[in-house]
Amino acid sequence: MPLVKFNVPQSLADDRVAGLRDAVHEALVATANVPGDDLFHVVHRLDPSSLVLNPSFPGLERSPEAVIVEITFRMGRTETQKQALYRDIARLAQARAAIRPEDVMVVLFENTSLDWSFGSGIAHYALAPVPV
Repeated sequence: MPLVKFNVPQSLADDRVAGLRDAVHEALVATANVPGDDLFHVVHRLDPSSLVLNPSFPGLERSPEAVIVEITFRMGRTETQKQALYRDIARLAQARAAIRPEDVMVVLFENTSLDWSFGSGIAHYALAPVPV
């Protein structure tokens, strides 16, 4: 945990997607108590008709390179940590992937420890995981 989904324009170069992935992971480690080796990413490359973002809501100016980053992780981060995470992702996305801060939308989803199985049919964070 966390599971990060990157919804990016199909036209975004591979090295920039890699930079965005690095930026998000670095921000998660720095601000949200995520271990450095906890890396689970899914990249969705979408054509312009499948990645529709209002170019100016709420008072921003988005470019055609705008992305949506969805992060699912366990509950427990404070409001301060979440705000720091958003800031770090935007700052690092610009530094690592040349993506404008205005072009980075982040959405967080929280769940409980019991909602995770990393494989083998085991609820790894359960108080007493039941082996298969």
